[in-house]
Amino acid sequence: MAGGAEIKAPSPNVNGKAEILKGNFEPTAIEVEPLPPVVPENGVDKPSEKSRNIVLGRNVHSTCLTITEPEVNDEVTGDKEAQMAGVLARYRKNLMERTKYHLGYPYNLDFDYGALAQLQHFSINNLGDPFIESNYGVHSRQFEVGVLDWFARLWEIEKDEYWGYITNCGTEGNLHGILVGREVFPDGILYASRESHYSVFKAARMYRMECVKVDTLVSGEIDCSDLRPKLLANKDKPAILNVNIGTTVKGAVDDLDVVIKTLEECGFSHDRFYIHCDGALFGLMMPFVKRAPKVSFKKPIGSVSVSGHKFVGCPMPCGVQITRMEHINVLSSNVEYLASRDATIMGSRNGHAPLFLWYTLNRKGYKGFQKDVQKCLRNAHYLKDRLHEAGISAMLNELSSTVVFERPRDEEFVRRWQLACEGNIAHVVVMPNVTIEKLDFFLNELVEKRSTWYQGNVQPPCIAAEIGKANCVCALHK
Repeated sequence: MAGGAEIKAPSPNVNGKAEILKGNFEPTAIEVEPLPPVVPENGVDKPSEKSRNIVLGRNVHSTCLTITEPEVNDEVTGDKEAQMAGVLARYRKNLMERTKYHLGYPYNLDFDYGALAQLQHFSINNLGDPFIESNYGVHSRQFEVGVLDWFARLWEIEKDEYWGYITNCGTEGNLHGILVGREVFPDGILYASRESHYSVFKAARMYRMECVKVDTLVSGEIDCSDLRPKLLANKDKPAILNVNIGTTVKGAVDDLDVVIKTLEECGFSHDRFYIHCDGALFGLMMPFVKRAPKVSFKKPIGSVSVSGHKFVGCPMPCGVQITRMEHINVLSSNVEYLASRDATIMGSRNGHAPLFLWYTLNRKGYKGFQKDVQKCLRNAHYLKDRLHEAGISAMLNELSSTVVFERPRDEEFVRRWQLACEGNIAHVVVMPNVTIEKLDFFLNELVEKRSTWYQGNVQPPCIAAEIGKANCVCALHK
């Protein structure tokens, strides 16, 4: 296919990556809104608990919006349209209110795509290979290839050396990257740290791959001292590695260079291993973070994936997956029905997502993303410092905007702020839309709630095992 819709942006700063900025940040007002009612289990309200049971098929049906048949005379009365308009208006109001209290999941909610509303009337489908136009003419391939070329430049691979596509989510990027590795090395063993995203282990199950879980450091980074003996125990089989560019819970970044060195020291030549880099959130942030391990196809990696609805701020789930052209032939096949080839996982793909990505990348460019990264890192450090000042155990990895802290005791508070929790810890992911005032509002409410949670002999939990003794301020480690 001919060249894509080019995205013009200043060249990234090669010599000096973005550093944490100093100075005041001008926040916007955050209004208080009531917490929606807890969905009762079996129709009976239960008191707040530390964790809720996840019961398949029971958690949402009590609040679902039933689909009803229109009345015979509805075309005349318009009652059905009015009723649906009311439902949608209330839903929009609910979205606006809940967005104010969004802190625990890595979605950038700071976007405005009004200029693209004119394109929502078209059924845009980029089915098949992005680089080969099919018989279906309502597509956005020229925008998709423009986005892919932008990421190829960011990750240092020439246009004629890469293949990629815009996926439906970050998980699909991982599924595709690991599938390519499996096809290149059918007898290969998948290695992934225990703190890798669950989609990595889903891929192992789907593809019936042998999977070896590797221990992590307290930071969440892969422990190469544990990876080494596990590689040596399977020297007769190729290695397929998942490298995390930001783990799900702690935002830890695996050191790609140390992983490659470990492989080489264990006797794995470059033609006997495949590395997939899961950069769902931080894959777009790392190029602008000082001292961050560089993700580049100039190194012996096989693929990189990143989410488009996270740091970029696309309003629908999507992602970008890029691999080497030399690898893709093992997956690609002719599809006469499409008059194209296809090496994607899903086949039909959202043709609107490339438009949103292309629009944002053009508007911001490298300098705009650098500014966003600086803001996120600065605000994350502010949150971590304020937590410590309040006597709350907290951790922030050097290359991350994910602040990990003790899990709140009140499940209602967790739901109110939409916090992601695991065991004894929770986290806040500081994104470009998270202001200092929003963090202050959250902190003040957390401190006030903790004064009621911890009274008398009830003490905050020790989470040294999860975040390290230096970050834990429990009674034992103060």
